[in-house]
Amino acid sequence: MIKKYIYNLFMLFTLLFSSIIAAQSVKGIVTDNLGPVPQVNVTIKGTAINTITDFDGNYFFNKVNPDAVLIFSYIGYQTQEVSVSGRTNLPVTLKEDINTLNEVVVVGYTSEKKSAITGAVATVNMDEMAKTKVADVGQALQGQVAGVFVSANTGAPGDGLKIRIRGEGTLGNNDVLYVVDGVATRDISFLNQSDVKTMTVLKDAAASAIYGSRASAGVIVITTKNGSKGKTSINAEYYTGVNYATNLPKLLNSDQYLAVKDQAWHNTAGNASDAISPYQKDRARTDFANTDWLNKLFTAGLTTNFQLSANGGNETTQYLISGGYFAQNGIVIGDHDKFQRINFRINLNSDITKNFKVGTNIQITNTVQDKLSSSGDAPGIIRHALLRPPVLSVYKDVNDPTYSQRDPYTDLPFYLNNNNNGGWDKNYEQTSNPIALVNFTDDKRKTFRTFGNVYGEYKFLADKSLKFRSSVGADIVFDHNKDFGENFGDDDGNELYPGMGRKNRPSYLNEDMGQTMTFTFTNTLNYVKTINEKHSINALLGTESISSKYAWINGTRQNYDTTTDSFRYLDYGGTNKMSSGGSAVNWNLVSFFGSGTYGYDNKYFVSGTIRADGSSRFGPNNKWGYFPSVSGGWIMSKEKFMEKADWISNLKLRASWGQSGNQEIPNNAYQTVVSKVDGNVNTIRYGNPDIKWETTTQTDIGLDFSILKNKLSFTADYFDKTTDGILLKVSLPVVSVGVIDETYINAGAVSNKGFEFGMNFQNNDHAFKYGVNGNVATLTNKVEKLHQYVTNVDDIISSTRTTVGQPINSYYGYQFDGIYQNKAEISSQLYANTNGAQPGDMKFKDLNGDGQINADDRTFIGNPIPKITYGLSFNGEYERFDISFLFQGVQGVDRYNDLKKVLDHDSRPFNSTTAVLNSWNGEGTSNTTPRLTFNDNGGSKMSSAYIEDASYLRLKNVEIGYTFQPEVMGEANLRIYMSGQNLFTITKYTGLDPESTSLIDKGTYPQSMSFILGLKLKL
Repeated sequence: MIKKYIYNLFMLFTLLFSSIIAAQSVKGIVTDNLGPVPQVNVTIKGTAINTITDFDGNYFFNKVNPDAVLIFSYIGYQTQEVSVSGRTNLPVTLKEDINTLNEVVVVGYTSEKKSAITGAVATVNMDEMAKTKVADVGQALQGQVAGVFVSANTGAPGDGLKIRIRGEGTLGNNDVLYVVDGVATRDISFLNQSDVKTMTVLKDAAASAIYGSRASAGVIVITTKNGSKGKTSINAEYYTGVNYATNLPKLLNSDQYLAVKDQAWHNTAGNASDAISPYQKDRARTDFANTDWLNKLFTAGLTTNFQLSANGGNETTQYLISGGYFAQNGIVIGDHDKFQRINFRINLNSDITKNFKVGTNIQITNTVQDKLSSSGDAPGIIRHALLRPPVLSVYKDVNDPTYSQRDPYTDLPFYLNNNNNGGWDKNYEQTSNPIALVNFTDDKRKTFRTFGNVYGEYKFLADKSLKFRSSVGADIVFDHNKDFGENFGDDDGNELYPGMGRKNRPSYLNEDMGQTMTFTFTNTLNYVKTINEKHSINALLGTESISSKYAWINGTRQNYDTTTDSFRYLDYGGTNKMSSGGSAVNWNLVSFFGSGTYGYDNKYFVSGTIRADGSSRFGPNNKWGYFPSVSGGWIMSKEKFMEKADWISNLKLRASWGQSGNQEIPNNAYQTVVSKVDGNVNTIRYGNPDIKWETTTQTDIGLDFSILKNKLSFTADYFDKTTDGILLKVSLPVVSVGVIDETYINAGAVSNKGFEFGMNFQNNDHAFKYGVNGNVATLTNKVEKLHQYVTNVDDIISSTRTTVGQPINSYYGYQFDGIYQNKAEISSQLYANTNGAQPGDMKFKDLNGDGQINADDRTFIGNPIPKITYGLSFNGEYERFDISFLFQGVQGVDRYNDLKKVLDHDSRPFNSTTAVLNSWNGEGTSNTTPRLTFNDNGGSKMSSAYIEDASYLRLKNVEIGYTFQPEVMGEANLRIYMSGQNLFTITKYTGLDPESTSLIDKGTYPQSMSFILGLKLKL
């Protein structure tokens, strides 16, 4: 018996020794039809030995029996068993099992399997997003993700975006944090849309708390495309399109204008009813025109885009090189609203050894924007096109003695060259010629930017489950802005500047240069392991150091004797009123963070994060902030009690709580500011050593639900998000400190609550493959707390007030209540003080019942924050044809339409919309539009008459494409397409564009309708 045991032990030892001797290393890359697949579980069959693929789909085993079988498993794909059969390189292509893609999601400093994510994280369908042709990749997010509000500030080329995730959380900076290839930034306008590989939105604190004091507004994580193993492939895309202004208001023509102003003149106090008005007399003038100023101002714009990339590599090194050119000439006449961007990118990854990897992601971008006033700001080009009377022509008669080739434009109406009214005809308001304003604008904004990182990565342990990564990121920006104002217009006899015209008097040059240099040093240790196919662990520890400095210089001169391009430099200006300046600000952030996710049996998951941030922006008593989060997930569909409900593919419950911060506060808010004059030190502002970050606490409950083998999936979330410690400026008692600047304190609180719903259906079972994606989100924004000495925060220009119990920046004014029809109605309602009201004037609610209308009757009359946002997209494919479209909209949002106030209710002789043709003209004629008059008819009061519902539904994009058959193109893949953007908009808003983000619409550059033709080529 003993000999038998010895013999068996000997044979077992021999077999084991033989297997070790015969063992070999095996490596490979796991892909699907889209490219490499990370975090695929690879197991040696019959053993507990396993590994997972890295971010580029690579796996490696050190010692594997030549006859071993490898098992490749991953949620959403068929499990495959592949025999090694003596091979050392074993690539595998996964086959889709269910229709859920993007199963690995890039989150904070690492990636997670989608099944293990317990926070509110949304991935963006990049194929559908790429079909929206925009300059800023962020704008393509419109309508794509529930709870993410995206709007262009204006439609002008190169103007920025407003992106909000789950509402407005602070009275200060609400900008989203973007993390591009591991480097954080507040601006992604430099990115080339074709270079973006993935985009993930971290909406709740459980997902974003890992970014600490910069994450309260939400985080969007972006990765760019990498190279792949194999021969070099070339990708090219070109498209061009034309853009048009649409939905323009209908303005009065010359006949209508003169009739309306004639009526207004007769309704004006002091003018006899039987007298002949100057407008009636002027009907006989032969120098009058009939100018449609909007038609003269707007033209067809042109967009051109060309992108070219090459990627490839071998077993150790992969690369991607791309370059692009994007140009857009806006819809305003001339070449003064152009935007151009040139970009170059190189992404390089190299395996130095089987465990050590290095790489870099670098993008260089140069942009040039020819800037026009695009939101009603001075000089208000679009605003003047709306206001300027149609009787005025664009150009002077060549026989006019004031005509010149340099300045052929009509200026103020009908120069009289006398001392009355400064030499100008008072009957035509002194608007500016918008075409002249355009052509004399020379305002260039140039930006050169280098953005990216270099990194090294080393994998420890036999299964490479422990990874250390070190990265140095840089964001270097050089800005150069140059605004030259050439004087033009007719000479009005000004004694100080004779002969210089009326605009830009005297001529001037404002020039400034700045540079921002931000460096990020990040080190992480990441452990990812699955034990016995039951226990999954994803643990992360890290440190980060960020240093940023912004420095600038500027100079101004006036009185340029020569204004040609060669002399538009500071040295050639006058020296009597020149000025210069310059300064610098910097901030630093040191951070320590950790996160961990544990999963059991692929059913139960729990996650936690903690980050500690030390910021130079915080006061000395609060240098460190701590931001924790915890979350859990339960996949109920994998429980035994759900076995009979086999029609349910996935049912997952999520819950999270966490805190994140906002350190976007003034750099020196905690410091006391003093000045020294003649040896005397004066306090300008008292500091506050307790200044700290603004803290956002968020709770989220979510449900993910899929049926029909995941063809149809739903997601739902409820969130409760409160930001506390909001920075306010508080005035100190004058009797104690005198009159000085306000001091910063952390005092305010704002809450955002809402529901988010998403739906996706994809059917690929038939020749016609199609998918539908929809999302909708609700939002309730409310100010919860301010300060005992700051009961309201008012903005006089936009007529908004922020106070407890109301949304941020709520509109504040009088409630419009119709039109006074007769004197009896006036005397009965304004029994204490009629204040000169006449029949036909605007009527306002007397809220306090004191028989008069004054400031005490103002109230909240509108909310500029959307209550509902939504999107609906469709994609279809039949044989080689494809079609897609996207609807996007908002509901429950108001906008102050200042143009309505000035055009239709003003007491000055501007042009008007055709709405004034139905103005009140006797009892019962109108209860919405007041009488025509040059007296105040109530139109000067800020009221709900000008707060309009800016809700809209817009067809953002339609695209139809065709992909040529391989036998036609050989090895090339060619797709041609045509698309239309902003094809129609349904809205009640009467301004130029309901999408504008400005609190007040004074003449916003509108979004344009676009028609595009393009092609994509892959070689």
